[in-house]
Order: sequence, then C-alpha cells, then structure tokens
Amino acid sequence: MSHIFLYGPPGSGKSTIGRLLAKRLERPFIDIDSEIEKSAGKAITQIFEDDGEISFRNLESSTICQFSKHAPSIIALGGGALLRPQNRECAETHGSVLCFTADLQTLQARVSKAPNQRPLIKGEEEPEKKQSPLAKLLKTRAAHYGSFPLTLKVSDMPAESTTDNVQMILGQYRVSGMGNPYSVYTGPNLLQKTGELFIEAKLGERCVIVGDENTAPLYGTVVADSLEKSGIRSSLITIPAGESHKTIDTVGYLWKQFMEAGIERGDTVIAMGGGVTGDLTGFAAATWLRGIKWVSMPTTLLAMCDSGLGGKTGADLPEGKNLIGAFHPPALVIADTQTLATLPVREIRCGLAESIKHAVIADPGLLDTLEKFTFCKLASDESICESLRNAEWLPQFVARSMAVKIRIICEDPFEKGVRASLNLGHTIGHGIEVATGFALQHGEAVAIGTVLEAEIAEAMQLTEVGVAESLSKLFSKVGLPVNVPAGIDIDEVLKAITKDKKKAGGKIHFALPIAIGKVQTGVIVENDLLRKKISR
Repeated sequence: MSHIFLYGPPGSGKSTIGRLLAKRLERPFIDIDSEIEKSAGKAITQIFEDDGEISFRNLESSTICQFSKHAPSIIALGGGALLRPQNRECAETHGSVLCFTADLQTLQARVSKAPNQRPLIKGEEEPEKKQSPLAKLLKTRAAHYGSFPLTLKVSDMPAESTTDNVQMILGQYRVSGMGNPYSVYTGPNLLQKTGELFIEAKLGERCVIVGDENTAPLYGTVVADSLEKSGIRSSLITIPAGESHKTIDTVGYLWKQFMEAGIERGDTVIAMGGGVTGDLTGFAAATWLRGIKWVSMPTTLLAMCDSGLGGKTGADLPEGKNLIGAFHPPALVIADTQTLATLPVREIRCGLAESIKHAVIADPGLLDTLEKFTFCKLASDESICESLRNAEWLPQFVARSMAVKIRIICEDPFEKGVRASLNLGHTIGHGIEVATGFALQHGEAVAIGTVLEAEIAEAMQLTEVGVAESLSKLFSKVGLPVNVPAGIDIDEVLKAITKDKKKAGGKIHFALPIAIGKVQTGVIVENDLLRKKISR
C-alpha cells in the first residue's frame, strides 16, 4: 500500500503519533525534518539562520521527493511542508495525507516544552495585537490546513487514543499473534487495488478466487482484472450461497477445484463473500496441502466486523455450527465498504448485530453511529441499501467496529482468555439458528441471544436490572428481533447449545454482558435457568 503522510501545525504530534502508528502497522517511520538535519549536518534552526527559509524549503522538497520513492512508510512532515504545490502533489500521488488539527491552547502548551526549536514561531507575543507567533502562523495557514480531505482533531487526546483514531480514519490495521502477521485494509474502492495489495503481501503469482452465487457475478471480474494488471494469474470458483451449504461437502468441492486448478503450496486462495464463503474457503485453504495462504475479502458488514477477521475457519454439521474447523489466519484482509451498498437491508441488520456486540464488549462509542442505520427498521428485508454508497461516515464506522475484534485477537489469538468475550450472544444464538433450520440469519440469532444472555446475567445478579432492556432497545432500533421465534422447539435449541464448541469439562462457558462496555467470560449457567430464559 502507499505511504501515510502525517501533516499539521507545529505541536500537533506528527512525530509522536507517526512512531506509534509505524510500530502498529510494522512499517518504517520517517521524520522529514530529522532527515533534513541529517543531510545538512545541522539543526533546522541553524539552516534558517545560515541559509534562509528558501534554502530550507528546497531541502524539504528534495527530501520529500526522495523518500516518497521508498517502500510504504509512515512519514511525518513539517508544519509547512505541503505549502509548495509540488510537495503536496508528490505526497498525494504517493500516499494518503492525514492532517492533524488542534486548538491554539493545546499547540502552545506543546511547543513551549521545546522552545526555539521551530524557527517560524520563535519570538515574543505581539503586545499590540495580543497574538503569539504561533497564533499568527495558524491564522495564516488555516485555509491550507482545512483543504485536506482527511483531518483529525488531536486536542487533549492521549497519543495511544489518537493513534487508534488515525487507524480508524485510514482503515488500516496489522494483526499478529497467530503465525505470520497480516494487514487489514478497509475503505471504499479497494477491490480495484487487489493486485497491488496482493503483490505487497508477497502472495505469489497465481490464485483462485472463491465467490458464491451472489458475489462472483458482482465482483469476480473486478478482482480478476486487478490481479491481471499486477501480473497475477487467477481463476474463479463459484459455490452455492447460504448457511445451508456450509458443509463438508462444499469443502470437498473446493478441494477438488483446487486440484483441477493446479493450486500448489506457494499459491493463494481469495475468499470473496460473507461469513459462509470466508469460513469454508479458509478451512479449505487450511487443509489443502496441509495449509496454503488465503485472503479474506469480506463483502458483508457482518463478515467485515467479525468472521472475516481472526482466522477462525470451518464448516457446520447437522448437529451444530462450526464443529469442524481450524485456526488458520488469512495472509491479508481487504474489506471494500462499497460492497455494502449492494446488500439487502436484512444483511446490513445482521452486520449491525455484531457491531452492537462489539460496542457492548469494549467500545460504547460505536453506538453513536447507530442512528444513521435506523432506516433498517422500516425498510423491507430485500430492499437494497444504495444509500450507503456515498455515506462518508461508513468506512470509519466499519473500521471502528473491526478495531474491537482486532485488539482482542491480538491480545488472545487462540481464545485462551479475553477472546471468549467475542462469543457474547453466540452460544444461545447458534442454538436458535440450528433449531430454526437457519431460517433466522446469524446476526438475527445473535441479537436474540445477546438479550437472553443479558437476562441470564441479571438473574444471576452479575449485572444491574435493566441491561437486557437497554440491549433490546438497541437491537430493535435497527429492526433486529429480540425474542425467540414463536413455536420454536426449545429442546432443539438446548440440544444444539450442549454441542457448542465452547464446551469445557462438559460445561458450556458463557460470555455474559455486565454493562454496556464490559463482558464477563467463563460463566457457567445452570440448565434450569437457561431453559427458563429461552422459554420466556
């Protein structure tokens, strides 16, 4: 992928955030001012004094041009580096520019800790105007800083939190802990960059694209063309759509297709679709030739926020979901948010169930965006969400929702501890899915399961009364069901739950909501209480 240029006024934290971001994304960090000082053999203040500002700007231009040709890096720019049109054109041609903003008080406090290091804001306040050199500089450059499409206000925000927000805006993450680390990219129009990202990740020269009956016609050609432009040979495999086809028979079909395509250990498979396609393709990749690389290309909101991350792969048995499977992390994740505009409303609702779950686990701020999805409550199941195509807020919402799972799987990649919190709503939800013969979709069952598990937490006095009602209102707000379907066979639900893969020592371990933003894992629930709540 291209460079990330961090820009903004003096004191906005470009170097500090740049180093943190480079560490998280495992990329080189370049501070243009530091490189200029190395090249000139003296401090920037001395360059200004000895040679003048024009000489410094010339050095700045040549340094930006030089490092823009390097491998993708995080590059911190000086506060006026992009005032020259040619510098800005160079940066925007070779990467993304994120401009930091902050109030004068914050910036003044920061620059005062290192006085006389910034030549353009040295000097005393002008008494007659009561204006500091920094205030004057900000006023002069206000229109310039405001002209960048990507901006982030950094006032009074800890560096780690600022870096979190930077990643949400850019839609870029790096996941580690399960074998080789891999990059995650989310944002609009990424399918057209598949080849570029494929090459950067060093995934070979040949691949198979696996799509289902819905995604293959929509995106197969776009992805194949992008790969071809990068010199990568590809072929397309189409599998049936839907949970009912998430079986070992479909995995067997994929194995056969891999064989016919001549897929070798150095080749790669792309899973282009929702959770079913991702789980099946990932599992087929995990078991073909004892493991080949695969790319997760989630095209649904649910897959982007949940199943497309983390490397849990598998298939269903008639007795339960995901009883066959393996941890096999992808080598790359590409989530193009433009694909969401082609989905029916029901699919968006199901994805929102996972986003709400992530809010309950660790980030209540995700709920602030929920209002933008209230159209889902009134819209028919099959109506297409075309309004999401130009929703500028959507990529950041998806990236923020992804961030919860990414943080957790990096901390606990093989579900030995905190990762179990991601099972919130799933234990009961999976049982409901199976008992309805998958007439209820995954997100719908998770919404019901989360509410019921909150009721169980209340009954066990693990949380205050009212949490279940609050969750019920959140899910209902976007049109998700919150009650067990009428006429469902409760014994079938319980039977499916007892076969849940999260069983340990013969007991099912639940993740229960304690508050909005906190979950308790490893909770054993008595069968009588479980039956009572599911039967309500």
